[in-house]
Amino acid sequence: MSVRLPEPDPPARLNLDEQAARMLRDRLPLLAERTVTAITAEVPSYSGTLTGQMREKIENAVQIALGTFLNLMGRSQASDPSTPLTPALEAAYALGSGEARAGRSMDALLAAYRVGARVAWREMSTTTVRGGLPAATVAEFAELLFAYIDELSAASVAGHADELASEGRARRRNLERLTQLLLAGEAEEELRGRAERADWPLPQTLTVVVLPRSGVRPALARLEPHALDSAEDLPGVAAAEELAVLLVPDMHAARRAHLLRTLRGLRAVVGPARPWHRAASSYQRAVRAHRLGLGRPGDEEPVDTERHLTGLLLGTDPEGLADLRAQVLAPLAALPPATAHRLAETLRCWVLHQGRRDHVAAALFVHPQTVRYRMGQLRELYGDRLDDPGTILDLTVALAFLPPSDPAGGPTPGGGA
Repeated sequence: MSVRLPEPDPPARLNLDEQAARMLRDRLPLLAERTVTAITAEVPSYSGTLTGQMREKIENAVQIALGTFLNLMGRSQASDPSTPLTPALEAAYALGSGEARAGRSMDALLAAYRVGARVAWREMSTTTVRGGLPAATVAEFAELLFAYIDELSAASVAGHADELASEGRARRRNLERLTQLLLAGEAEEELRGRAERADWPLPQTLTVVVLPRSGVRPALARLEPHALDSAEDLPGVAAAEELAVLLVPDMHAARRAHLLRTLRGLRAVVGPARPWHRAASSYQRAVRAHRLGLGRPGDEEPVDTERHLTGLLLGTDPEGLADLRAQVLAPLAALPPATAHRLAETLRCWVLHQGRRDHVAAALFVHPQTVRYRMGQLRELYGDRLDDPGTILDLTVALAFLPPSDPAGGPTPGGGA
């Protein structure tokens, strides 16, 4: 994999005499050991982790890094301008990537760099002073050492950031795929594997919300972080509808009420809570409620499908419902449309209010005597059928959602739920 390393500065050079360079190289194993000891003592995240083979590996990496620095400092101006810095930067980049994969922030690694720089300078400065280097050369040596450590730190930061970005993109792809499989009703085993790859904690239940795409971002800002979302390739939804879905974990009764308040004003439709691997049934119900246009036009409240079960059931077969309505209203067919519609409304209220005349009158905003008169007309038209339980059942279902009248005053032919 190609890596994006920060551009290193042109390597500075310091002419170390052969004796000082040899003394520094001889002390590299001890310096590496003391550096790792200091890091494990001073950086809590590494306490107890840098042991055994891992400690040996880190000590070796420290030796290589400091050896690279000494090689840089010892190169003469006339030597090959290429430098051995790139391998050291690649190693630092890989170290940052590894920290990200381990789930650690850069704080611990940067602290380790600071500790390492301090220990390295203390040990190296003692050696250079003993070697008789002039004070000005020692000061320059310190400046170059800390600049080198800064370059390694920058490479590690780049590796950490790239790894997080790569993991984020991969996780997002896995979450999107998981969402698609959930909506499609994929087998539970496949769903579990996809959830594990996406590092998504399995809930007990999922509740599907269907809403316009424009509402996804504001909704997610109000929901818990493990909610899933998708606006692409929704099963059974045309792209032109510009709908999106949210899959919200564990909405028990109290939390569902909060969810409904959260979605206010977003034109959302909320499906039922279902076991997480059966989220497809919640999705199908929410989509069906959206298509049926349940809820009151212009209402700011989301459509809670749990409160519209009758409408959902009646909407599963609109043509069958229209046929049933035509059958039960057949005795009114010969009447003028406006009269037929008024009597149908009266019949509907009479059935729903179980014949309580005052309640029917209040629902229709008419006098009870008007209800009595209309029911007299209806009994003439229907005869004994209004006392038949089967007829009452058909009337209840057929007239549960009476369609509006047309401009001529009659019921809309074949009107659905």
